Amino acid sequence: MRLHVHEWGDPAAPPVVCVHGVTGHGERYKRLAEERWGSRFRIIAPDLRAHGRSEHDAPWTIATHVGDLVETIDALGIERADWVGHSFGGRLVLELAAREPERIRRAVLLDPAIQLLPHVAAVVADLERREPVYDSADGYVDAREDDSARHLVLEDAELHCEVLPDGRLRRRTFQPAMVSIYGELASDPPPPETLRAPALLIHAPAYGLVREEQLDAYAAYAEIVAVPGKHMVMWDAFDEVADAVERFLA
Repeated sequence: MRLHVHEWGDPAAPPVVCVHGVTGHGERYKRLAEERWGSRFRIIAPDLRAHGRSEHDAPWTIATHVGDLVETIDALGIERADWVGHSFGGRLVLELAAREPERIRRAVLLDPAIQLLPHVAAVVADLERREPVYDSADGYVDAREDDSARHLVLEDAELHCEVLPDGRLRRRTFQPAMVSIYGELASDPPPPETLRAPALLIHAPAYGLVREEQLDAYAAYAEIVAVPGKHMVMWDAFDEVADAVERFLA
């Protein structure tokens, strides 16, 4: 499937493909692109299958998502790029590195969901069975229950939700796919040694998604940087993330 794509920067500049997390959307990279990275790179941020403005046809396996990314980038005439993946997007970058390593020049993993513990995957999958409908943008913020700056989450509500006829907001995600993806995230990831491109792994210790044993496993294959805040590192540690990625890609 060819995915809906958001783009920033000079089309002739070196390409950086940015992949969002489960329940997210490509415009999560908007601020990083407009304020920092877009002045030096061509930023390409797809909406994954069943997210944002892309189609939601089954299946929703990891292999399908990787195939969608390859098809989409091929359609843009890009053979090789730098890749940035947040959360589930980080897992997809690892999968792409294992399956088609020639496509990745350098890899950046932003608090990657390398592998969820089975009981954690089950809990979040069960939560995603509910329809993501909110009475207002404030309701969207409250439902997220994170510590990110409120104005950033309000902006995300505007970018990521459609307005229903009754005035309520609905997040642009297809819920059967969300449940399926969380199940996929409990599966075994590729071995760390399949990540052969230069790599940067940025994680948020306060959130703890990237576990100590995972950090130890990737220490020989990636530069590892800790940043403050929680899982939405592009919001909570904007300057730290922007600086580290720019330095790494320079």
